[in-house]
Amino acid sequence: MNYKEALQHSIFKIISQSAKELQLDAYVIGGFVRDFILNRGDAKDIDIVAIGSGIDLAKQVAKNLPTKPKVQIFKTYGTAMLRYDDVEIEFVGARKESYNENSRNPVVENGTLQDDQNRRDLTINALALDLSENKFGDLLDPFNGIKDLKNQIIKTPLNSDITYSDDPLRMMRAIRFATQLNFKIEEASLKSISKNNHRIKIITNERIVVELNKVLESKTPSVGFLLLEQTGLLPYILPELTALKGIDEVEGQRHKDNFYHTLEVVDNIAKHTDNLWLRWAALLHDIGKAPTKKFSKKVGWTFHGHEFEGSKMVFHLFKRLKMPLNDKMKFVQKMVFMSSRPIVLAQNIVTDSAVRRLVFDAGDYVEDLMTLCEADITTKNSKKFNKYHNNFKIVREKIIEVEARDHVRNFQPPISGSDIMKAFNIKPSREIGIIKETIKEAILEGDIPNNHEAAYQLMLSEGVRLGLKVSS
Repeated sequence: MNYKEALQHSIFKIISQSAKELQLDAYVIGGFVRDFILNRGDAKDIDIVAIGSGIDLAKQVAKNLPTKPKVQIFKTYGTAMLRYDDVEIEFVGARKESYNENSRNPVVENGTLQDDQNRRDLTINALALDLSENKFGDLLDPFNGIKDLKNQIIKTPLNSDITYSDDPLRMMRAIRFATQLNFKIEEASLKSISKNNHRIKIITNERIVVELNKVLESKTPSVGFLLLEQTGLLPYILPELTALKGIDEVEGQRHKDNFYHTLEVVDNIAKHTDNLWLRWAALLHDIGKAPTKKFSKKVGWTFHGHEFEGSKMVFHLFKRLKMPLNDKMKFVQKMVFMSSRPIVLAQNIVTDSAVRRLVFDAGDYVEDLMTLCEADITTKNSKKFNKYHNNFKIVREKIIEVEARDHVRNFQPPISGSDIMKAFNIKPSREIGIIKETIKEAILEGDIPNNHEAAYQLMLSEGVRLGLKVSS
């Protein structure tokens, strides 16, 4: 392979020239090189290692670029970053690292390229291309990363125990890359993750979530979650998921393994949406089943109220992992809370009123909810599978029909509180709430159309029933 082809972008010649002016060596390293070899498309991130000051090199490159981009400097880390031509370029000086047991933040010293490659998490991320004038495009591969790419193997450059114990986030990264690239983690490396899994406790939740999101955004997320479970990392990160694992049996009655079911649902939904938060909803949709699981001789295993319990658990999980407690969390909560509604609909005759209530409660998220529920059908019985999905088609058609006619999505009552006060010449009171609720229920049940005239007439009759007098 001609690695010079990777360096077609004009930025590399400018970095090479800038490095020469500063009389230092520079290399492009890591993901850019790996993804070029794997033909994974145009990279938007480039990591440059300088044997010397990465900050000085970034400044020199900015000076030599026609656009004179602003250089962001991170003195604490000895790094700098600039953007050019829709590409983000990060510069760092080659360094040697040493760790203490209670922190993933190393003591850093200036080092050689070899020192810098030694500290990389994986062999496939330690590949470097020389940017010097005489060796432009030469590959430096001290750990046979090319061979590991060819054999689709994830392994560490040095002793796995040291690599993972020094910076336990590398365990998550190994699993994330195995998931994204569909590679196998080398046996010794996999055992080492299991051995060092407790070390993940020193990693901040924010960093862990970045890796979890990348696993969830991959083509087959179950690969990553199975590895997290297999290596014993999952109980430290998402104990709510591991609590779903296992099948209980009482008097010959069993329930399905809700952990493996959940992973099937996540893989199913990944085929239909790139929405990260909908994928989170799929991952968490059954977490309420562990605390609500009960057995009775009459009905067997039940999980009554697991959707409500699960939606409450979403808040605590997001809070613990330092995830956003904003509309994204509320969206996941809503999806978890409503996750069984369309399934119940798909089991019965689909009435207009049931569909109206579904659209009313789901609002703008009714499409997402339907996508989640379709992904939730994991039965291997083809007759049952087809029956559910055919019924879901009917539900979808009904949603379009009902919404076009009744406009209940993001429902706004046709009669306001001030309309009621004016009609009966009353001040704010309990009766206003009762009348509004009666009108809403009548519209959702299909007893009256969703318009002002019909709602006004119902308001008058309900007001009289409550003992109010119509204002003359």
